[in-house]
Amino acid sequence: MRWVWLVVGVLLVLSGIVWTLQGLNLLGQSGGMNGQPIWAVIGPVTALGGLALVWYGLRRRPPAP
Repeated sequence: MRWVWLVVGVLLVLSGIVWTLQGLNLLGQSGGMNGQPIWAVIGPVTALGGLALVWYGLRRRPPAP
């Protein structure tokens, strides 16, 4: 079960990074989320949540046999 926390956490961190870059209009694309300031706020919050899940997954001990 601990790998689920790690996978979900890593996916959230990656999504948060992409959303932040899109909100800051640094990816060089047009339309959609690019240049929208709200995504520059949602992205870091999502990435921090993902880091918390990764930390929880790493700290969790496997069940005893």
